[in-house]
Amino acid sequence: MRIGVVGLQGDVSEHVEAVKLALKKSGRHGDVVLLRRPEDLEKADAATIPGGESTTISKLLIKSGLFEPLRRRGQEGMPILGTCAGCILLSKEAGNQAEKTKTTLLALMDMEVDRNAFGRQKESFEAPLTIEGLDGPFKGVFIRAPAIVKVWGECRELARFGDSIVLARQGNLIGAAFHPELGGDTRFHEWFLGLI
Repeated sequence: MRIGVVGLQGDVSEHVEAVKLALKKSGRHGDVVLLRRPEDLEKADAATIPGGESTTISKLLIKSGLFEPLRRRGQEGMPILGTCAGCILLSKEAGNQAEKTKTTLLALMDMEVDRNAFGRQKESFEAPLTIEGLDGPFKGVFIRAPAIVKVWGECRELARFGDSIVLARQGNLIGAAFHPELGGDTRFHEWFLGLI
């Protein structure tokens, strides 16, 4: 199995390390590759879109030629995990902020996201989450985090923090408002690998 991490901007190395550790802990054999060009994506069985700045990642996906192939692979059933900025990019709606910054969304998941819903960098925090499908609490790391405002169609929520949806799944697609790669707990990535 080959897991691709979109390597254009954001916490790329953290996702690479989290996936490598999840592969090892789960006893699966596989490689982690950086996705920077369309040909990189052709070799991947799954992809992660890391946190970072959603507008920048969107523009770089378009500039690199990865945008349309990534959207097509997601539509065809390739598992894609989007965390924080990646969650925003997977959504079909991201409000006025996305419109103002001219952020082009992959628009793969039937959900609306509110960018920076939990505040700016200084309001970043950690909180235990109850995630459907994982035993015991999972530490959610929220950094300038979005919130999933609503889901519809085939998309369904898997976790909440307070009144906000922070994790959703639509078939092969997962949008997380938090950073599962930063807590040192590989269970989330192991679960994602199980979708392949």
